[in-house]
Amino acid sequence: MTIALYARRKQWPLRAVDVTLSHSKIHAVDCAECETKEGKLDRIETAITLTGPLSPEQREQLLVIAQKCPVHRTLTSEINIRTRLV
Repeated sequence: MTIALYARRKQWPLRAVDVTLSHSKIHAVDCAECETKEGKLDRIETAITLTGPLSPEQREQLLVIAQKCPVHRTLTSEINIRTRLV
């Protein structure tokens, strides 16, 4: 949604966006870019297909925008969960 809104605002020829996610658990030691080095981590892999006659520069910019969307930012931020009985 964020990608489509951005492309529309820029009047870029984006016709469709398809996003596929996959989830897995990985050992933290196998993740070079991760801060956590013990136990297991959740890994979400995202594949984005952009349809339309976009330039390579426009495609790269839309990838940057995808990583700034509210859902992406929520999933990559610190999460604090509080549970209580009611």
